[in-house]
Amino acid sequence: MSDLMQNDAPGADKEDEMMLDDWASALAEQNGNDAPVAASAGVFQPLSKATAPSTRNDIDMILDIPVQMTVELGRTKIAIRNLLQLAQGSVVELDGLAGEPMDVLVNGCLIAQGEVVVVNDKFGIRLTDIITPSERIRKLNR
Repeated sequence: MSDLMQNDAPGADKEDEMMLDDWASALAEQNGNDAPVAASAGVFQPLSKATAPSTRNDIDMILDIPVQMTVELGRTKIAIRNLLQLAQGSVVELDGLAGEPMDVLVNGCLIAQGEVVVVNDKFGIRLTDIITPSERIRKLNR
């Protein structure tokens, strides 16, 4: 498994707990104010086991939202002079190595790596490593 896939950072769980504590504090502070709570009560609810059934309904609401999935073979930088000289049949060298796992991005965020496959004369990708949710959150906080 690649370095990106592992969750070896010491204190990663503590960071997640601290982030959850921050959210809990913000929710408690919000619930302490009488006027704003009425306006936003349907939006921000404290997390508890009592609200689990409504959480499922909230998740169902977003399941059909489309996102952009991209598989990246590699990247390169090229001078505008060379870019203007490209023509049909030109080959551009990328930094990715043949046989190396491809990055799978959703809305520009790395979520997995995989290998290219062909299915019914179309390219596809077989996922080999998935980025853990805590690793994705950690990358967003940087």
